[in-house]
Amino acid sequence: MAKTVKMADIAKVMGVSTVTVSKALSDQKGVSEELRAKIKYKAEEMGYKPASARWREPAGSGASYTFGVIVSDRFLAKYESFYWNLYQEVATAAVQRGCFTMLEVLSVQDEESLVMPRLLQGRKTEGLIIIGNLHKEYLHRLIEQVDIPFVLLDFSDPNGSYDAVISNGYFGMYRMTNYLFDMGHRRIAFVGNIFFTDSITDRFFGYVKALSEHGVEVRHEWIMQDRNPETGRSDGSFAWKLPKEMPTAFVCNNDVAAAMLVDHLEREGYQVPRDISVVGYDNYQPPGLCDVRITTYEVDMREMARQTVQNMIRKLSGEPYRRGVIIVDGKMIYKDSVCRIEGPS
Repeated sequence: MAKTVKMADIAKVMGVSTVTVSKALSDQKGVSEELRAKIKYKAEEMGYKPASARWREPAGSGASYTFGVIVSDRFLAKYESFYWNLYQEVATAAVQRGCFTMLEVLSVQDEESLVMPRLLQGRKTEGLIIIGNLHKEYLHRLIEQVDIPFVLLDFSDPNGSYDAVISNGYFGMYRMTNYLFDMGHRRIAFVGNIFFTDSITDRFFGYVKALSEHGVEVRHEWIMQDRNPETGRSDGSFAWKLPKEMPTAFVCNNDVAAAMLVDHLEREGYQVPRDISVVGYDNYQPPGLCDVRITTYEVDMREMARQTVQNMIRKLSGEPYRRGVIIVDGKMIYKDSVCRIEGPS
């Protein structure tokens, strides 16, 4: 069976980048007409088929791509398993489309020292998926240097200049906070380092929107950190600090923070939800952190992964494809961590 010709193969023969080949084959700007004609001739000579055509080929036809996937070690602390599961969904979605993934976990040192991912060396991959926000300078340097198509997953750049797939954190946390209002709460605190990642920022402003619509002011002392601001870790390097005047409910930027908060509250003598209600986000509660099943907003990881892989394949197919930011909705999951209160809260 003849080997499937990929854009990377054409790029190697022509001595140009895969991005240049992609632009030439999809008639995008940024390539001279002379070079475009040469690339198209070489692609036809080598027997290249766009992915859109290969999708119709029978299983086992050999059509495949390899995607590099990078995620910062800052997001993979002891209890931060959400991104491991998101990566597994990406890997599964890729295999279902006849593609494969290579994962690289960026160390904190490499990220701070601007050491580029090793999987980009030697053209081991044809596309790149970046999971979770990276330090601003590192991301800028990476985007400058990468010469293969890429997609951002679970975050977007500030200008929306690059294709990204994110959960609907703003609306999701808006709904979670409104649910607490529906349950009689008005004294509601937010848990999360609000500018640590774009997703936490989005969730914070969803919380602010809900408070504003109910005529409740944001109280600075009720915005609590859930991780070490230097390392981004929520493990032994971080100590919880409860406000002097307690709210009746906490809305947390993720389920790990919610579970750890519940554990801390119980150590301080509070009972959840009898004394204080707590909600989270993600619907990923690691076992062993607390015994309370936490009400949350479920992120549709499978759909996010599917959209990411589909986007990447279309980019690599040579289509003039630019999707922008894809926002994937989730849903409320009601469990045991919220108690209705009567009268003034």
